[in-house]
Amino acid sequence: MRPTPDRVRETLFNWLSHFWDGSFAGRQVLDLFAGTGALGFEAASRGATRVDLVERAPAALAALRALQTRLQSPAIHIHAGDACAFLQALPAPAYDLVMLDPPFGEGWLQRLWPWIGRALPPGGLLYLESGAPLIDLPDCVQLLRQGRAGQVHYGLARFAATQKTMNNGMFDPNSDSSNLAETA
Repeated sequence: MRPTPDRVRETLFNWLSHFWDGSFAGRQVLDLFAGTGALGFEAASRGATRVDLVERAPAALAALRALQTRLQSPAIHIHAGDACAFLQALPAPAYDLVMLDPPFGEGWLQRLWPWIGRALPPGGLLYLESGAPLIDLPDCVQLLRQGRAGQVHYGLARFAATQKTMNNGMFDPNSDSSNLAETA
């Protein structure tokens, strides 16, 4: 497990405050690779209405549940399972922010791109962490801010409104993922 560095977390929440005019009230947040839960619990502490944490590692899940019990945060909802399966099961885009801090070097971001539209409506925000520079993003993701701290490359992006996605029925999951960038 590689928790988001404190400096990066502070930068992210400064960016979000800027884009959300300082208010997290009413915001719905999804952290697909929750790990320690630092990002999700931070969002809840700033007033997010609902924060869904998805994690599949049993030890991390136990730690998240213990922390939730200790903090008694009604905004936090913990889900055991795989990130792709969680996205595929969503009935409609419902989040203002999706946080993606997957294990590095395992191709998670590429596997998740076809399903991001299941979680985010057009204009929704996406936080990304990677071990490599954020240069191979699909056109449906507009990078707004980015930075680097040691080996961690991170950025905040906006999900584009007019792109082929799973949620608007125009994305073919059997086609090459480069087509994800085509305008509807």
